[in-house]
Amino acid sequence: MSQQRAALEEANRRFYRAFESLKLERMEGVWRRDGQIWCVHPGWPLLSGWEAVMRSWRLIFEATRYIEFELTNVSIHAPADGRGGLGWVLCQENFLSHVGGQTVRSNVLSTNVFEWREERWQLLHHHGSQIVRDALPPEFGGG
Repeated sequence: MSQQRAALEEANRRFYRAFESLKLERMEGVWRRDGQIWCVHPGWPLLSGWEAVMRSWRLIFEATRYIEFELTNVSIHAPADGRGGLGWVLCQENFLSHVGGQTVRSNVLSTNVFEWREERWQLLHHHGSQIVRDALPPEFGGG
């Protein structure tokens, strides 16, 4: 495994550890610090810019008492030349959370796009889409 790919995999793990911590300062440390960031939480509109994205995490963390992720179907795409640029991770988030007095199990398809800056991978876009199996045709696992 290339160093870039291993570093990208670790950056993605750092994102989910920050998410599980429910601490905004840890989440802030994962993202690129300028205004050119984007986020789509399942069912939410596109959020753009530092203020909007961090406000969304603050709202999620305030409403969540507990969250634990198991990632499956992880696919890591790092630059082949080892010189940085953009890399992304596709995965399925399988998680257990306690929100609003209820325990919820959920599955989300996620794309996390990172940029190599200041000698590390920084998140610049997170997009999560809920998996709704009943909406799929049977040949794709729906029913």
